[in-house]
Amino acid sequence: MQKLVIATRSSQLALWQSEYIKAELLKHYPTMEIELKTFSTKADKILDVPLAKIGGKGLFTKELEIALQNHEADIAVHSLKDVPVEFEEGFVLAALTKRFDPRDAFLSQKYKNIHELPQGAVIGTTSLRRRMELKLLRPDIKLKDLRGNINTRIAKLKAGEYDAIILAATGVQKLQIEHEVNYFSPISVEDMIPSMGQATLGIETLNNPKLVELLSVLHDQNALIESTIERDFVRTLEGGCQVPIGVKATLLEDKTIDIRAIVGMPDGSEYIKEEINIDIKDYTNAGQNLAQTFIQKGAKELLKRAEEVAFQ
Repeated sequence: MQKLVIATRSSQLALWQSEYIKAELLKHYPTMEIELKTFSTKADKILDVPLAKIGGKGLFTKELEIALQNHEADIAVHSLKDVPVEFEEGFVLAALTKRFDPRDAFLSQKYKNIHELPQGAVIGTTSLRRRMELKLLRPDIKLKDLRGNINTRIAKLKAGEYDAIILAATGVQKLQIEHEVNYFSPISVEDMIPSMGQATLGIETLNNPKLVELLSVLHDQNALIESTIERDFVRTLEGGCQVPIGVKATLLEDKTIDIRAIVGMPDGSEYIKEEINIDIKDYTNAGQNLAQTFIQKGAKELLKRAEEVAFQ
């Protein structure tokens, strides 16, 4: 293949991620011509409404998939946390990259971490999962919606609209803008369980065996193991990208896997939370098995009520 076209969103972070994939491919195929082609998705265009209210599936991916279908591009680069767990016929997740920092991060101009915030402080986030977990950490805080790209969100923080905001640590780190705020502090997985696939890049393409083989040089086995567990957990619960679900699988040095998961109401009033440790050889069924444990504890009913609240 002499030329490859990458479909990407036009945000600074999406372009960084696509440039990263381009650079990684060129290490293996130095003579290949690789072009980036930008597209706007539904999530990029609607910035005044929480994502949960404009639908969960394909908010960040649909337009890129149309570009693949129309042969305007060969591959699409996604943040895996935004990729629905079910693919439409003809599309495949061809590769998963090595995972970056999967944690959420606390950003503030005045306070070092979430525990130093004063009573009733205002935190910016639109993620239902983050809202739930923040309320469990600090029931007294006030939550305020926060949309826009990373730079827009940080500008709103610096303008004094929030005492703190929560972002994915990896996005801030990739753009090297930690210095833009006085305090940038990744939050431990013990305090906030991330979204499935957070900090992993997923490469989507049409189901073309030759192209999938070409992209295999990008694939990271550890990311596959962790994301398989996380995505199977969400798939079994039938939870979309915009419901309050946190799940993080961590492959440890002793070849066991630590899995933490939480589901609940956006206000933290009800939740189910579990942590288990499994042998690596059991990873293919681990996400589904853990989800069944949650289902037995009423997780599906809980998520249904959470979704109803989110769409009010």
